[in-house]
Amino acid sequence: MSEVDVEPGRGVETLPSPPGSARHHARYGAIVVGLVAADWVTKALVQRFMDPYQQIDLIGEYLRLTYIFNPGAAFGIHLGDSSRAVFLILSIVALLALLGMYYVTPARAQGRLTAIALIIGGALGNLVDRIRHEHGVVDFVDMGVGTVRWPVFNVADVAVTAGAVVLALSLWREDAREATR
Repeated sequence: MSEVDVEPGRGVETLPSPPGSARHHARYGAIVVGLVAADWVTKALVQRFMDPYQQIDLIGEYLRLTYIFNPGAAFGIHLGDSSRAVFLILSIVALLALLGMYYVTPARAQGRLTAIALIIGGALGNLVDRIRHEHGVVDFVDMGVGTVRWPVFNVADVAVTAGAVVLALSLWREDAREATR
């Protein structure tokens, strides 16, 4: 979908309607607040009841809790001593871009708005960790078999990933609809 809609039969261009009602903001704000809270609570529980690098098997070796600090970004991307500052700045820039995207998204694009809320909630959860902990983000969900493991992650990471998938699907559907017009 383009950033400018053409009103059918009139040829008049109109800007997309921004999501503006308090009820509309409350719905997506609740997603963001709920994710930040869930992320904070799960990380606090891990920190309270586990020692760093401790592992607790939940489903054998397939799913376990492993308390680590990730100083970098997703999948352990690390930039050395400047990782914390770089990822703090990148997180803030990404959040500002996502807020801008939210405000220019038409209210009818609920899939896209939900995706943006998921990504914002996850990004805020990890940003809070980057500010609170000089060692990095608390990660604790550890999945895999033997030595073949997915990088350890947290609730915020799940939200960002799910939001990115939903956003991609939403934009793809919008493009497909636009192509058939």
